[in-house]
Amino acid sequence: MAGREPLNDGDLLAAVDLGSNSFHMVVARYMLGQLRIVDRLRETVRLAAGLDGSGNLAADARDRAIAFLAKLGQRLRELPDQRVRAIATSTVRQLRNPQAFLMPAETALGHPIEVVSGREEARLIYLGVARGLPPKATRRLVVDIGGGSTEFVIGQGYEPLERESLQMGCVATTRRFFGSGKLSKKRWKAALTEISAEFQQFAASYRERGWDEVTGSSGTIKAIGRIHVAMKLSRGAVTAEGIAAVRDALLEADAIDAIRLPTLSAERRPVLTGGLLILEACFNELDLARMKVAETAMREGVLYDMLGRARHEDPRDGSIAALAQRYGVDAAHADRVEATARALFAQVREAWTLDADDLQMLVWATRVHELGLAIAHSQYQMHGAYVIENSDIAGFSRQEQQRLAALVRCHRRTIPWRVIEALPERMVESTLRVTVLLRLAAQLHRSHDSDGLPDLRLAAEARTVRLHLPRRWLERHPLTRSDLETERSELAEVGMALELIPGI
Repeated sequence: MAGREPLNDGDLLAAVDLGSNSFHMVVARYMLGQLRIVDRLRETVRLAAGLDGSGNLAADARDRAIAFLAKLGQRLRELPDQRVRAIATSTVRQLRNPQAFLMPAETALGHPIEVVSGREEARLIYLGVARGLPPKATRRLVVDIGGGSTEFVIGQGYEPLERESLQMGCVATTRRFFGSGKLSKKRWKAALTEISAEFQQFAASYRERGWDEVTGSSGTIKAIGRIHVAMKLSRGAVTAEGIAAVRDALLEADAIDAIRLPTLSAERRPVLTGGLLILEACFNELDLARMKVAETAMREGVLYDMLGRARHEDPRDGSIAALAQRYGVDAAHADRVEATARALFAQVREAWTLDADDLQMLVWATRVHELGLAIAHSQYQMHGAYVIENSDIAGFSRQEQQRLAALVRCHRRTIPWRVIEALPERMVESTLRVTVLLRLAAQLHRSHDSDGLPDLRLAAEARTVRLHLPRRWLERHPLTRSDLETERSELAEVGMALELIPGI
């Protein structure tokens, strides 16, 4: 996760996009409030081609990915983690055991890799495309055909209004319908019917919402746009008539290997068929006539999302506030728990080597730790964790949602170690430590009253915390003292020692 340390002129930011067809890296320098691109790298890894129906990744696809990530790691070696965001998309989302790929991938890159949902991918795509176009108040439809999924976003300005992601991409769709490599008009018609049916889940609501202009991004749409120009079908835009002409020219070949279209590269040829099929279905089902082609995409969106976080314009803050409001969280109580958690964090941050991301996760957890009360009082921590882990929360990666859900699940009662252990290994120890801070803050405010707390002193070692509280205060709050005594036993079950030290 990228931290919130302020940017200074000259600082470098890097975004890495682990797409299902290609991997991309873009490096930008922050100067005078703007981002200036200073380096790009791209390689066709075709990760989706190595994914089988059981969610296993073929060794050759994994090796191609790791080898290119190692090259990127050399370029990014000097950048701190908070200035690099690596995003994995559709193919990694589908892996049966993502960590088996992510652990060596992160080692090769030298930075954490976030897995994002399809709708979060759509948000980042829209941000990247919108930032690359002249600012307008008009409503845009943005379509991005990737290797494993296709995203559809309606937005205005820099804000997405509707986000959808379909599990279809140029690599996966080519394999699905033309896996033998053979082409025919009959196969195309049958595939188009099947793909078009998948648009029914959102096409009507999108058409009703409406848009003023349409923009496409990604390598597939760029390639089709270049073919339009070469065939004198347009000056660069993609059109309904042009798609039909390109399709007819493509189907003159009887096999994918025999496709010969002007400007079509050898590396794009094996996957263009699926991409063009998706685009024709998109034009048909959304009643499109013309689509402009964007030069920017998700990787630029990741850069601008990092810039927003550094400027304290983090969409995750808004998402947490929306969750708290939707489930009627007691805001005054959450504020009190947050203030105490922040105070405890400050006292042990150095001893426990916690960072700004740990603090931010703790703060978010305090704001929604009682979210489950809207569902049922009994075991409400479990209800809240389920909602957080399974909701579409804008701005969060899957790992971030999993970590936040773990904190909410573990903030009271028994700590199920399996929940923390299931996190990426790099998060386990810090999450346990943040859990301790959240639990103590929640315990100290269990009564929900507005009375202030006395001065708190918390000291920490590796697996020990010592909480100093005034003796007289403890005597006046026997329930809290009892809770803290019980807490000692609960923490001992996960190898943490709590010492309660009464002071003067």
